[in-house]
Amino acid sequence: MIKYRQTTLRNGLTVLVSRDSASKLAAVNLLYMVGARNEDPSKTGFAHLFEHLMFRGTYAVPEFDVPVQMACGENNAFTNNDYTNFYITLPKENLACALWLESDRMRNLNISEEACQTEKHVVIEEYKQRYLNQPYGDEQLLLRDLAYKCHPYRWSTIGISPDHIERATLDDVRAFYDLHYRPSRAILAICADIDEEEMLRMAEEYFGEIEDCGGVISAVVSEPKQTEPRRLEVERDVPATDITIAFHMGSRLSDDFFLGDLASDLLAGGESSRLVNRLVKERALFSSVNAYITGSLDAGLFIIKGRLMPTTDERVAEEALWGELRDLAEGDISDYELEKVKNKFETNMLMGELNVMNKALNLCFYAMTGDITLINREAEIYRAITRDDVRRFATECFTVNNSSTLVYRAARKATM
Repeated sequence: MIKYRQTTLRNGLTVLVSRDSASKLAAVNLLYMVGARNEDPSKTGFAHLFEHLMFRGTYAVPEFDVPVQMACGENNAFTNNDYTNFYITLPKENLACALWLESDRMRNLNISEEACQTEKHVVIEEYKQRYLNQPYGDEQLLLRDLAYKCHPYRWSTIGISPDHIERATLDDVRAFYDLHYRPSRAILAICADIDEEEMLRMAEEYFGEIEDCGGVISAVVSEPKQTEPRRLEVERDVPATDITIAFHMGSRLSDDFFLGDLASDLLAGGESSRLVNRLVKERALFSSVNAYITGSLDAGLFIIKGRLMPTTDERVAEEALWGELRDLAEGDISDYELEKVKNKFETNMLMGELNVMNKALNLCFYAMTGDITLINREAEIYRAITRDDVRRFATECFTVNNSSTLVYRAARKATM
C-alpha cells in the first residue's frame, strides 16, 4: 500500500507527497493533463512538440539538463494521448533543485523562434523515421483512424500529419503553452525519505506563487457507439502480413478496463498464453500474436493481432483470432489460468511500489483519473473478477458490429 498526503494549492496545483524511508533518492514527477486528446484536429502533434520544447530552457536556465546533472540527477519525459509527464530523480538532499527547475519552466519557458524551428524539425524527422520510413510504421495510425471517427484518439501522439507541426506559428505554440502549462492543469508528486510536512512546504515555496493564467479547456468530443463492422486492407513493402482487430470498450474508470485488461492477459500474457500455445506453437498460423488494451482515460480499445506465417491463408488466420475471442465469450477459462493472471497483476503492483520513481508517477496518474484511491484498490478489484465477469465482457465487447479490422498485407513481389 502506498501512503500519501494530498493537497491543492491556491493556484489549483494538485500536490501529492509520500515518504519513502527505503530510498536515498527523491523523485519529482510533474504530470500535465494535456495529450493528443486536447488538440485541435487541424493542429495536432503539439503535445508531443512540447515534450521537446520543455527541455529547451527558460530565461533563468538556458540548458535544463545542466543543473540536473550537477545535482547528480536524471530526468526524462513522455507524452501519450491523455497526458504529458516529466520526471526527475536525484539525491534527496538536492530535492530543492528539482522543484526549482520544474516550477521555473511551468511558466517561464523561453519559446523563441529558434527553439521552435529546431524542435519542429526534430519532431517532423521523428514522424518520418518512425511512421513513414520503416516497416509497419503507419500501422497504428491506420488502425486509430479506422476505429475512431470523432474522438481525438483517432490520431496518434505524433499527430495526423507532419504538416501540422511544420506550419505551426510561434503564436500557435505560445497559445498552447499558456492554455495547458499552468498549475491547475498539473499534478505534482514528490517521493523521498523526507518528512511529508516538509515536502508540502517546499511545494508551496516553489509553486505557490505561480499564477494560473490561461483560457477555458474545450470539452473532448465523444465517440458515438459503433453500429457496423469496419474494415481496411492495405498493401505495404513489409515481410509478412498483419491482421489486427480492434473493439471499443469502456474508459479507465469503468469495469471494462479491469475486465479487458484481464482478458487480454488470458489471451496473450506471456509465452505460455493460449494465443501463443494454440496459434503459434500448435497450429503454426502466426509467427507472433498479441492482445492488449489501450488503457485510455476515455473509452479505449481492446486489440488482438497476429503476424501471419508465409503459408497461412488470411481467412483462416482471421477466423482463428475470432475463435479465441469466442472461447472467452463462452466462458472457456480454467481456474488455473484465472488465478495465474490475477497473481501476475498483484505481483506487478507490489513490485511497482518498490521504486520511488514509479510511486511518484503512479500517484500523479491515479490523481489524474479522478479516483486516486484506485492506487491501493486495484489489486482487490482484479482479485474479485470471476469467470462469468470475463465471459460477460467478451460477449458484449467482441461483436462483429463493434469490430474494426485492419489487414496490413505484405505486397506481392513481382516475378521475373
